[in-house]
Amino acid sequence: MRKCSPWMLLPVMFSFFTAAGLWVVYFIAVEDEKITPLSSEYKRSESKSPPYISIAGNAPPASCVFSQVTNMAAFVGFILGVLRYLQLKPRVHKPWLNIGSLVALSLACFGMTLVGNFQLSNDEELHNIGTSMTFGLGTLFCWVQSFMTLKVNLRNEGRRAGIPRFLLSGAVTSCMLLYFALMAQRLHMHAARAQWALVMFFLTYLGTFAIEFRHYHFEIVCSDDQDPPLSLSESFSEVSEYQSDQL
Repeated sequence: MRKCSPWMLLPVMFSFFTAAGLWVVYFIAVEDEKITPLSSEYKRSESKSPPYISIAGNAPPASCVFSQVTNMAAFVGFILGVLRYLQLKPRVHKPWLNIGSLVALSLACFGMTLVGNFQLSNDEELHNIGTSMTFGLGTLFCWVQSFMTLKVNLRNEGRRAGIPRFLLSGAVTSCMLLYFALMAQRLHMHAARAQWALVMFFLTYLGTFAIEFRHYHFEIVCSDDQDPPLSLSESFSEVSEYQSDQL
């Protein structure tokens, strides 16, 4: 039985530590009485705000942790997107779909940095643009990757990974639509719960890439002037092709 690649730990650790960091932000904000706990009922007469993620990370010290968590999550999320792109590159027949998926996640990660670094009270317009990019393009990435999972069928595990991803994509989409609908009706407590569920489903989705990553080893190859240089993309693609042939 072949050993699993240590690269499978990257998406798992990304999902776990990002979720843990966001909950730390939440508990700091609750402890400082900045927001109403998710388990309580929100009353407009109170001085506390509804427990939206952005509001929880709006004021220090929670905002400091929030910025750090979102910046690290955006960086590692982008790395995951690049690795996934290189993993599928030798196997896809429609490269534009793979490229579009990478672009969508890259912009979603950039939007995440806007959410974390431009707090709601400091620049609401830019913060909301970042939120729309993160949720909208992140949801698009989920659907495209779910389709590609079934289409490419790496290691004959397309259905095993694809069906849960379609279900998670549906959950993410439902939570996002529910979030905006509840926001429009000013049902803030329910909207905040939908937002937290959306983010947790999205992080769970990214964690599922451990299924395919456990078969692959990604390496960066460096050569001297006597040999033709090997680009990072070519190196990753060759490693992916080599791994996919070992069936």
